[in-house]
Amino acid sequence: MKYHCLPILGLALMLACKSDPEQQFHKHINEVTQRITNEALINATGTSGDWLTHGLNYYEDRFSGLSQINQYNIDSLGLVWTLELGTRRGIEATPLVVDGIMYLTGPWSKVYAVDTRTGEMIWSYNPEVPGRFGPNACCDVVNRGPALYQGSVFVGTIDGRLISLNAATGDPNWQVYTTDTTKYYTITGAPRVVKGKVIIGNGGAEYGVRGYISAYDAESGEMDWRFYTVPGDPSMPAESPAMEEALRTWNGDWWKYGGGGTAWDAMAYDPDLDLLYVGTGNGSPWNRQYRSPGGGDNLYLSSILAINPDNGSLVWHYQTTPGDTWDYTATQHIILADLTLEGKQRKVLMQAPKNGFFYVLDRETGTLISAKPYVYVNWATHVDLESGRPVENEFSRYENYNAVVSPNYDGGHNWQPMAYSVVTGLVYIPAMRNSHWYGTNPVWEYGKNGYSSSTGWNTGIGFDSSKPVMNDSLAPTQSSGMLMAWDPVLSEVKWLVNHEYRWNAGVLATAGGLVFQGNAEGIFSAYQDDTGDLLWEAPVGTGVSAPPVTYLVNGKQYISIAVGWGGAGGQTNKITEQIYPGIIYTFAIGGQASPPEYPEMPAKELIQGEITANAREIDAGQRLYGANCNRCHGRIGGGGGALPDLAYSSTRIHENFRYIVQGSFEALGMPDFTDKLNEVEINLIQQYIFSEAAALVAVNN
Repeated sequence: MKYHCLPILGLALMLACKSDPEQQFHKHINEVTQRITNEALINATGTSGDWLTHGLNYYEDRFSGLSQINQYNIDSLGLVWTLELGTRRGIEATPLVVDGIMYLTGPWSKVYAVDTRTGEMIWSYNPEVPGRFGPNACCDVVNRGPALYQGSVFVGTIDGRLISLNAATGDPNWQVYTTDTTKYYTITGAPRVVKGKVIIGNGGAEYGVRGYISAYDAESGEMDWRFYTVPGDPSMPAESPAMEEALRTWNGDWWKYGGGGTAWDAMAYDPDLDLLYVGTGNGSPWNRQYRSPGGGDNLYLSSILAINPDNGSLVWHYQTTPGDTWDYTATQHIILADLTLEGKQRKVLMQAPKNGFFYVLDRETGTLISAKPYVYVNWATHVDLESGRPVENEFSRYENYNAVVSPNYDGGHNWQPMAYSVVTGLVYIPAMRNSHWYGTNPVWEYGKNGYSSSTGWNTGIGFDSSKPVMNDSLAPTQSSGMLMAWDPVLSEVKWLVNHEYRWNAGVLATAGGLVFQGNAEGIFSAYQDDTGDLLWEAPVGTGVSAPPVTYLVNGKQYISIAVGWGGAGGQTNKITEQIYPGIIYTFAIGGQASPPEYPEMPAKELIQGEITANAREIDAGQRLYGANCNRCHGRIGGGGGALPDLAYSSTRIHENFRYIVQGSFEALGMPDFTDKLNEVEINLIQQYIFSEAAALVAVNN
């Protein structure tokens, strides 16, 4: 650990620092973080210069009132410092900053405290998540950030813990397991603190779990309440009136499959209405025909919930995708705002979930105000404003067809946060164009690894050759990304900036007339907020997923962004030529620091292993690879991403291939497949890899 005396502490404290710097530094951090009370969180607008909670404020609008960095001096924005975090996995965290002390999280749920005045690490904390939990995370071992409250830092971990740390030292205060570790639960989302309670959800709907949200006392770690998002075994008493209502919308044996509905990201809070808003996820399995064969809306999947934060009771709900069967989660960013609509000011909630419609709801009652497509949508023609329900096309549920559906499971917008400017009245969305085949898997069997689309997820989708194909010539054939400015009053696009790749970073808007975003190509950019004109950009070495933040230190405005390629869009896809270690970049007007330099990585060579298998055995190896390896390592010959393409792995790796598959790299996150694959099957997978590598060598020559 390193400790530094802060240059703004005053003469008395500076003198004290000379005698006991560590103690005084701890005291100062403790004092400034103890000031993060309920009142401070309610009044957190960003104008004070701090970034105290995940979305900057309880409204989660990510609009900073700071304007020192603006449209007129953006040309002078330069790098001040960088800090390497020592990881090559995905970074998705929103940093928090209080009086120049930055807190952020990284892969494997690690926590870092950084002195933004010097760019040096104060402390780091490793929760030592066992590597065997890595595969439980559908989309890399990422973490989206911590929470701060009264001298403590809170973080959720991949293995389901909620941990409280001393903000000054990084020492643990308490930890609790919030999930059943025998099931495929994870935590990747950032906690929120509301009225002294730490609110946390979980992920894992792809693997057959039942979703819920929990509230823990910030001081003691004791659980105050838990709200389940889907009903459990109907032979058991329902946990709440909300679950009694939900039971009427399910059929079949869904509870045996988990049900899904995990609340793994979106939350917001209105202190005036005293309502906590939570977005919920997809069904488990995806395909409702297997999950709830008699149909039904399957509450509260793909829903926005308004919850009483005192006791966890449901006040109202709105379901964006009734009976979800496409992985159309409503876990995407929720923003609260006050809009003037038809001459009247209304308290609204806004969301652009995966299903492609932009929703504006009355956040007091849950009444739908508007829902218009913000990207190309073909699963539904429109949303009926009276009923609040989508009007679906006949092919969209793929019961009788194999159909191209748009958006696909990545969604028109995924987890990357959007922002809302109170100046322009625009919402800035990191959106996507995409489509994909959906069809029923005729041989689906719950719990059988590899039964669906060569992924091994509990999706229940595939391609049924006995059914007709329904194509769509208007659906995007190639996925791509865009930064979109959406007018929530007029329900229309104001401007957009196209990105070549689909998976780009979250967004920050400021009173300086700027919108900041990083992209997959490793460029961090600033755009004019009312036109979308590119005003400034800087290379940051590797692809960006995380959103930037801005804050004041000694009265000067800074912009920081944590860069690290990985996550759902990056663990199997390499966009830039190099994948550098995770780095924090910090910029300010007049900054003149040089970016870090790394030696060029040597060109990768295809493995040339001896092929002893026949064509039938190689086909079997391909199926085994698809069922067990594809999700993390991607398509053989695709080049890999944050995780390696095994066709380019070294001879040494392939000499030890069997031992690695059987757990010798488990501490690094490579799971032990001993109970899933025997030695013959492991050899067939390796033979398939050798065969694909040989085919690539032949093509290249």
